[in-house]
Amino acid sequence: MPEEKRTIRVVTRKSPLAMRQTEIAIEALGAACPHWDFELIPMSTTGDERLAWSLETSGGKGLFTSALEEAIVKGDGDLAVHSSKDLPTEMPEGVVLAGFLPRAPAGDLLIIRESVTEPALIATSSPRRRAQLKAVYPNAAWKEIRGNVNTRLRKISEGEAEATVMAQAGLYRLGIDHYEGLRFLPIPITRSVPAAGQGAIGLQVRAEDGPVFASLLCEQTARAVHLERAYLAAMGGGCHSATAAHFTDGQLHVFDEATGYRCLEVPEEVSHLNPTGMTEWVAEQVS
Repeated sequence: MPEEKRTIRVVTRKSPLAMRQTEIAIEALGAACPHWDFELIPMSTTGDERLAWSLETSGGKGLFTSALEEAIVKGDGDLAVHSSKDLPTEMPEGVVLAGFLPRAPAGDLLIIRESVTEPALIATSSPRRRAQLKAVYPNAAWKEIRGNVNTRLRKISEGEAEATVMAQAGLYRLGIDHYEGLRFLPIPITRSVPAAGQGAIGLQVRAEDGPVFASLLCEQTARAVHLERAYLAAMGGGCHSATAAHFTDGQLHVFDEATGYRCLEVPEEVSHLNPTGMTEWVAEQVS
């Protein structure tokens, strides 16, 4: 455990979910290092400011992370807190993904109006979710939807669409398990493979601080997310592409729009490789 007293400047997005996830991160790090102080620095990212943009057509890569990474590079912050599914596979020079907090439930939920049995119009900005769920709802029309968790729930409740799809982890962390007029239906991972890193809070720091923070974080979650990100990198995907990966119980569930759903059995020794070794193994499986 690091013993020196220091103040950690924590940069994060301003959304309610981002702020809650940052509170969770600070609580965990503070419990492990009670001599550390924390200064919270909320920031707006390009993705937060360009609500009219289509994440699919306007280049979603790094929209929710680049501003936080830049603050780390410039020395304006010491730690960036992210939803891991938003992180591109490439990092700026001098910045590392130190690790992850223990993962929350990682699956997707169908949020559907109570009066609807089979949704005719589903709203999502995720090409990954749309590509997979078209097979489940072949007759549905699709539209994009933007906004934070509560905004999207309100839009569905008010009839902007009959359903949407959201990450279970975000609702869990915000303490939302119901919403008037809506039903929350879990979607099996085999029907909607989550985004790589979904459900995991990732912490980015300068390279020299990486080992210090890594020693405080969840090794099991790190192994799973690094394996998922290895698949994302091997397929050339990003957080707003129709590529997905989720590791659980020795199996890597993957989806790519070109090849569909697959389940890869992962040898125990592979899950303990470093990220480079994982990437090499995954590349062999998908070649």
